[in-house]
Amino acid sequence: MSEKALRDLNMIPGSERKNESSSKGNITKPLVGNTNENLEEWQKKNSVSMVSSAVNGVEIPNPGIETGNSEVEYVESENLNDLEDVDSSLKTLLAGLDSKDWVLVCDALNNVRRLSIFHKEEMLNILGDVISLVVKSLKNPRSAVCKTAIMTSADIFNAYKDLIIESLDPLLVQLLLKSSQDKRFVCEAAERALVAMTTWVSPILLLPKLQPYLKNRNPRIRAKASMCFCRSVPRLGVEGIKSYGIDKLIQTAASQLSDKLPESREAARGLLLELQTVYQKFHDLSSMVVSEDPEMGSWENFCQSKLSPLNAQAVLRVTNISREGLVIGS
Repeated sequence: MSEKALRDLNMIPGSERKNESSSKGNITKPLVGNTNENLEEWQKKNSVSMVSSAVNGVEIPNPGIETGNSEVEYVESENLNDLEDVDSSLKTLLAGLDSKDWVLVCDALNNVRRLSIFHKEEMLNILGDVISLVVKSLKNPRSAVCKTAIMTSADIFNAYKDLIIESLDPLLVQLLLKSSQDKRFVCEAAERALVAMTTWVSPILLLPKLQPYLKNRNPRIRAKASMCFCRSVPRLGVEGIKSYGIDKLIQTAASQLSDKLPESREAARGLLLELQTVYQKFHDLSSMVVSEDPEMGSWENFCQSKLSPLNAQAVLRVTNISREGLVIGS
């Protein structure tokens, strides 16, 4: 139909309604019927542009889905390759970590991992600034950034060990929080990072850092801190435990026996059994000193002298039952 004929038709009274209802019937209905098909087709055609827009710092909202997470690859430490240009990577590292573009941040975090593994001496001068920005990424609501930062933390612990102790506090807080949250794959990564921390950081430096979190108001944080504490104490060795103070360690473990969560209680029981074994080694190796010191002697006497009656009873119940079970089982 020509444009002139259309204009003439529109001049007829009542034709507006007919045209409107006709357009509704001929256009709207097919669109509704093909909505899902059209959406799927659009997503296929625009999957590349979605990634591109994210790279340029523009995030396309997609309710219920974290856009771009599928493009992030979580590479295990042993599979990371060395950097091609170390100097260039170092120059742009801090800017990349502080970028507003989350993809660039993930790339920079993986470069931190590579530098920690292959060139840890070169990054030592900026390590404090790097850790501060890793902590910033740990707080990022995008789980891809958060998990990459957690994996970065584990590699930093492995590479720098006690050198990170001055910057540990904010890192420790975030890892305890992330290991206590509900998002499973983030939680598991944070737990692995905490294991790396207790493996590579000296317990004599780490235990005082963990101590305050054993009394945190959040029971899940207390539980994770208790597990870290329990893993760290045996690394002190017999002499290290003696120097640190076995009485202080027993008091700490006893306070966790009544905790709300079973993880805390289980960690405390494991620690008490370890301390009982160490104490008995003291008793066997230093019998002369034991006889001269009224506070030493049997494990029962020692616990009663260092703990409140209720705590001593709880500790002795745990250690005696556990020992009896071991004897029966043998």
